[in-house]
Formats: sequence, C-alpha cells, structure tokens
Amino acid sequence: MNALRKPPAADGPLPIAGVELGGTKCVCILAHGPGQVIAQVSLPTTDAATTLALIEEVLLGWWQSFGFRALGIASMGPLRLDPAAADYGHILATTKPGWPGADIAGRLGRHFPVPVAFDTDVNGAAIAECTWGAGQGLQDFAYITVGTGVGVGLVVNGRTTRGIGHCEMGHLRVPRLPGDTGPSGCRFHDDCVEGLASGSAVKSRLGQQHVSEIAPDHPVWDVVVEAVTALCHALVCTTGPQRIVLGGGVMQKQPHLVGRIGPALRASIAGYVEIPHDADYVVVPGLGDMAGPLGPIAMAMALERDRAAADA
Repeated sequence: MNALRKPPAADGPLPIAGVELGGTKCVCILAHGPGQVIAQVSLPTTDAATTLALIEEVLLGWWQSFGFRALGIASMGPLRLDPAAADYGHILATTKPGWPGADIAGRLGRHFPVPVAFDTDVNGAAIAECTWGAGQGLQDFAYITVGTGVGVGLVVNGRTTRGIGHCEMGHLRVPRLPGDTGPSGCRFHDDCVEGLASGSAVKSRLGQQHVSEIAPDHPVWDVVVEAVTALCHALVCTTGPQRIVLGGGVMQKQPHLVGRIGPALRASIAGYVEIPHDADYVVVPGLGDMAGPLGPIAMAMALERDRAAADA
C-alpha cells in the first residue's frame, strides 16, 4: 500500500467510507447516506490476501481524493467482535476456504486515523434498514439474508446482539422435509438453515444451476421455504422481532419465496404467539439491494453517535 498522505481540505462534513465484505463479492462505498453516494466499487471476493489488498487500494484512493471521517467494515463471519480479545477483528471458522483467521479490522483500519466500526455484514444490513429502511422506528428487528450463505442480523432493544459471539442463526438446525435426502450446503451441519436454503445449497442439489434459472414451482423451493420458515418461527419464539426482512440474492432472484414464507410462518406459529396482523411483518428490504452496501455507513454513524453520547 502506498504511503498515506493527508486528505484534501473539505468545505463541509467529510463522507464515510464503508466496506461490505461478502462471500462472493465485496462492495466499497463512499457516502453520506442513501442518495448521497459519492463512489461505489464492487470487487470479487477471492483469496484473503488479494481481496484485502484491492480493498486497501480503493480506500487509499478515496482518502487522498476526498478524505473520510470514519470507516465502517461489515464482513462475512463468523467474526471475533470482542474488542478485548487478542484476535478482535478476525474471521473465525468460516466455510469460505482460505479466510479463517484473516485479520479484517486490523488490516483495513490500521492505515487511517479515523474511528472504525466493525460488525458482521448481515448486522450491517440490519442497522441500515433500521436507519433508513423497513426497520425504521423499531427496537427489535431481524434481517435474514439468503444468498451464498444464510445469516441473521438481529437487533434486540435497539442493539445488535452480543454474548459469546454474534447471532449465527443461519446455522440453526431444523427438521428436513419428509423424504429429503439432498446434500447439505454446509460442511459443519447436515440440516442447518444454511445447509438447506442457501444459494450454495440449492446449487449443490441441482448441479450448480443458477438460482435465477430455476422455475418458481420447482420442488427445491419447498425445501427453502420450510427451512427459512423454521428459522422465522424460532426468531418469533425467542427475540420476538417486530418485523422480519428477507433479503439476499436468493430472495431477490426468486421473489415468490417471501410471499410463501409469510403465510407459512403464521401457519407454523398456529396462533400461539400473536404476530402483527398486517402484510408488513415478513417483507423485503426497504433499501433493496443497497441494504448491504449502506450497512457499514450506518454502522459508522452509530459509532459516532455512541461516542458523542459518551462525551456529553
């Protein structure tokens, strides 16, 4: 990486730089928020060394051309999110080959003298939706992404969940449909939601066929609906989100799935828990395909608010 120079002077507030690091691609964004995107670059996610080097070059170019006041990093997981841990900012036991142990926050954040917000990519999307999208005004909210993998961004009492780790409900083990003996898309679990419903799982069942090319009435979607409905049922019975958003490439390319999962969830709950009786409980992202890229921007803004409140 080239030597860091002081960014140019600006007349108003500097923008925020964001990195959404996913399993298939990485999106770098420089923005003030929705409708105020200065630059956006998409990069393929290959091996860790190559991908992180490309991200560094993008960030350095923005620093020297525009400057930025904060950096948000929303990464595929699982991640070490405890700032006191020696491996804070590292990827843990991911299913992505070559990425376990990669130091994401340290490598991308060390170059720039700005605050760095770090969380999972799906938590970032959830925070973005709570800031500008379908989760506005809600304190308890779930964002499910069904793409290369399955992840859940879970907001409880206005904060993304913590504990021994972040939410990993994409690996919740769920019952298979009777007679289903198809291969799992997860190397850790034979019957978790990611293993049954992710884009990778669908492709492994059908011989790498692209999800957009599969007919809406194909039986594989019954497996996906069953698994994601079981995940939603578990969410309703545990954290009780006020709304559930279904995003990710599989949901975008097969929009009929959202319409099936909402009624299936109500049938599964069977009246035991009172779900809001409107059409806006299981929905698509309010920000569309920008929920993910805007996630690190919203994360950095939340960090700024937290620091300002602590200093007040």
